[in-house]
Amino acid sequence: MSASGRPISLLLFCLFGSATSSPVSIYTPAPPLPSQISPPSPSQTILPSHQSPSLSTPPFISNSGESTEEVHCPLTMSPSTLVVRYEDPVSANCSVSTIQQFSALGWEVSLEPPDVTMDRFLVWSVDRMTEWSIKPQCYALSELGGQCHIDLPLTVYKPPDNVSISFDNHTGPMLEGHQYTLQCTVEEVAPIENLTVTFYKGQTALGQLHSENITEKKPVNETFTLDITPSKEDDGAQYWCEAKLELGPEGPQPPPVVMSQSITASVLFGPQLVCATKLQVREGESLSCEVKGNPQPLVTWFRDGQVVALPTNSSRQHAGKYIVSAQGPLGHTNFTVEVEVLPNSGTTNSCNRHFLLAILLIQMISWL
Repeated sequence: MSASGRPISLLLFCLFGSATSSPVSIYTPAPPLPSQISPPSPSQTILPSHQSPSLSTPPFISNSGESTEEVHCPLTMSPSTLVVRYEDPVSANCSVSTIQQFSALGWEVSLEPPDVTMDRFLVWSVDRMTEWSIKPQCYALSELGGQCHIDLPLTVYKPPDNVSISFDNHTGPMLEGHQYTLQCTVEEVAPIENLTVTFYKGQTALGQLHSENITEKKPVNETFTLDITPSKEDDGAQYWCEAKLELGPEGPQPPPVVMSQSITASVLFGPQLVCATKLQVREGESLSCEVKGNPQPLVTWFRDGQVVALPTNSSRQHAGKYIVSAQGPLGHTNFTVEVEVLPNSGTTNSCNRHFLLAILLIQMISWL
């Protein structure tokens, strides 16, 4: 019993010992078939520790005014901003500072886009700009699956075909002290948001105006208005306006300017008394007192209720109060003028000479 029990105990010990210790053999699955092996995708590529993983993130956007290094997009645009006249040629160069991580360089643009290239630069060139709202964009594709792009701000402009000035709902002469509206009409200009309209009287600027339309890029017509209140000094003044396209330092210098014709203002005013209400004249001088107006008013002089003519050889009897009656386009006006007649200086000197001569003769006779 004891002899046979030892082999059995030894067998049980071996069996239990194999279950708790390291296995004698390890199961290895069969390798997959060649058709089951998938090539690694770029997104699954493990980057080296010295490379930046930012290029495998979603697309980067770089505005032209920002440094491309700050947004990790190594694209450079030259020029960074473009201003081109409609139907003129235009070109811009897009370049990438490094080619190790980029597989392609291209332009996203609606007008004559160039073919995608693997070079470090790509030029977009157009012989004749025929679009008003165009937004060119240069992009680079990364070998790691990402991309970045940079926009090219581009302004297409056109100077006005014509600029004219007139009065709104008014023709003919103006009345002094009344309000009128000047209007400056600008035809076929683009972009209207860059337009500045200035009204002038002679060489004096009266005011500057801008359009409230900041979205339209195609040529438009627009009328700008300015209120004025003319005075008699404005009779004969020249009014005109100018339209200037201010396109910034990248635009043409000096800025394109189109001026209107001039219109001559006729201002009706008066009657107005030009001379003083207290008038002094010397004996022998003519009495004159001007009454102005446009048109020239009808003037009548009265003294003591009687119509009189102004004397051309004043004497002391012409002194006194006069009523000046003036009839003009703005109504009838009466002015009172007080006339004082002063002794003639020449007559006084002559009397003095005669008196001195008489005294001298009397003395000479007494000496004899």
